[in-house]
Amino acid sequence: MRTDIKSMYLNELEDMLKKLGEQKYRALQIFKWLHEGVNSFDEMTNISQKLRQTLGENCYISNAAIEKKLISSYDDTRKYLFSFVDGECVESVLMKYHHGYTSCISTQVGCKMGCTFCATGKSGFSRNLTASEMIAQLQSEQRDNNIRISNVVLMGMGEPLDNFDNVIRFLRLVTDENGMNIGMRHISLSTCGIVPRIYELADMKLQLTLSVSLHAPNDEIRSRTMPINRRYDMESLLEACRYYCRQTGRRISFEYAMIDGINDSDSSAAELGKRLNGIIAHVNLIPVNSVKGTGYRKSKRDRMESFIRVLAKSGITATIRRTLGSDINASCGQLRRQAAEQA
Repeated sequence: MRTDIKSMYLNELEDMLKKLGEQKYRALQIFKWLHEGVNSFDEMTNISQKLRQTLGENCYISNAAIEKKLISSYDDTRKYLFSFVDGECVESVLMKYHHGYTSCISTQVGCKMGCTFCATGKSGFSRNLTASEMIAQLQSEQRDNNIRISNVVLMGMGEPLDNFDNVIRFLRLVTDENGMNIGMRHISLSTCGIVPRIYELADMKLQLTLSVSLHAPNDEIRSRTMPINRRYDMESLLEACRYYCRQTGRRISFEYAMIDGINDSDSSAAELGKRLNGIIAHVNLIPVNSVKGTGYRKSKRDRMESFIRVLAKSGITATIRRTLGSDINASCGQLRRQAAEQA
């Protein structure tokens, strides 16, 4: 078994090179090459041919190959289907904003969580992604568009906190000043609410933005649409969120998919406002995606605006998320599902 070298911290790389009889300073050279996005050891031109050969015999470099790319005619949003060496595929979305480029990447191949409004879970779960495979998605997008990504959202396929160790390793690597050097405050992590992991993340005080997929004002609706709520109910989840705010001083973004006739009434907004009392919170309203087989319809604009006004009475700010890439089904899960059905 060869070593996943791009998932290694610098000190781990130094230890490996020492065992190979190489000088410690070589580790930094190799680390920089890996995070610049080289696809092979032969591209490391300041490393001896002998060391490159040794690395090739003992290690491998994870890459994300572009299997399919869709480009929105509305806003130039780009949706990618990437494949890895074992043939598994994930999706990622590249979005352009006035402040730069944001990439929404996947952390798992598929998802175990089973949220009823999500396309990803309908294709089942295959495996976790490694830290290097998360980095490779960013590098492939940068290379394909000749750009630098400045913001990262872990909101693609999968539940990041269900792949906790690999995600933390990714966060440490992608923010390393010798690597891609993306600031932690420029990274958002979205979770459906794995409560013990939220406490662990809070204690790390990483200063990223935590986005919690709430999508309901009470346990009855949330348990019906999000099975995770049967394990960690809303009160335990929101208590973990309060702890996260106290530990980090960071505001939490609550994602709320607006589903016509399910969770979008004024009474739902009032109940949600009471629930979020005492949390440094912002509510991000998302018109639910049209996913085959769900029967869900997105709420009308005036209904969402009324929802915002009711929340404001409880002192909770809310906005309607700008929809990007609507003509290419930019929400994750649908492209992989289509590819699997065609295979």
